[in-house]
Amino acid sequence: MAGDEIRRNMALFPIGIVMKLTDLTARQIRYYEQHELIQPARTSGNQRLFSFNDVERLLEIKSLIEKGVNIAGIKQVMNPVGENEDDSTIINEQSEVKRRELTDSQLHRMLKQQLMTGNKRPGQVSLIQGELSRFFKHK
Repeated sequence: MAGDEIRRNMALFPIGIVMKLTDLTARQIRYYEQHELIQPARTSGNQRLFSFNDVERLLEIKSLIEKGVNIAGIKQVMNPVGENEDDSTIINEQSEVKRRELTDSQLHRMLKQQLMTGNKRPGQVSLIQGELSRFFKHK
């Protein structure tokens, strides 16, 4: 498959695919972007493109919201995304070539597969779960 040298921060996925796989609306996704919890890249035509990292963050945000954590709590648990971070979403010649090589259905399948296998960075979830305990009252 063409996904061999695709990196987790490459801007590849249009919002339609991301909405399907996360069950979030475009409005929710834009809201999280406004709050700097995700930072998708923009094409020259101003279309948002998301990376594996963005989608993973969106799923974490969704999970926290389902647990009753508000946006302020989520901001404390998840650091805002900075543009100069290693995992911030990038559009470059390499990501553009990859995106043109792959059809929407291939991108959809690739993202779904990545999410199913859960290639999470080690320790990421446990950190969030540890932080979360502060937001729940213990009886």
